[in-house]
Amino acid sequence: MHEKPKDDREYLFDKPGSVKKLLGIFFTSLVILLIIEIFTKKHPHFPWEGWAEFYCVYGFVACVVLVIVAKYILRPLVMRREDYYD
Repeated sequence: MHEKPKDDREYLFDKPGSVKKLLGIFFTSLVILLIIEIFTKKHPHFPWEGWAEFYCVYGFVACVVLVIVAKYILRPLVMRREDYYD
């Protein structure tokens, strides 16, 4: 499935411990940013922009919609047969 490079060097994501550290840093920074957003003053143009964590939810929903559109609409449009290049 995943082969090591021929020069046998280890990279950052090859070690499970470093992946756990990076995920810990990511989630910690995410929580800190969510807490900071609660205390910042917003200047919304529309009323729903003033809701707590609106842009976090909006970004997540937009990302999920993009994945679903790419998988179920765009993929069938650009997919070729398995033996297309043979």
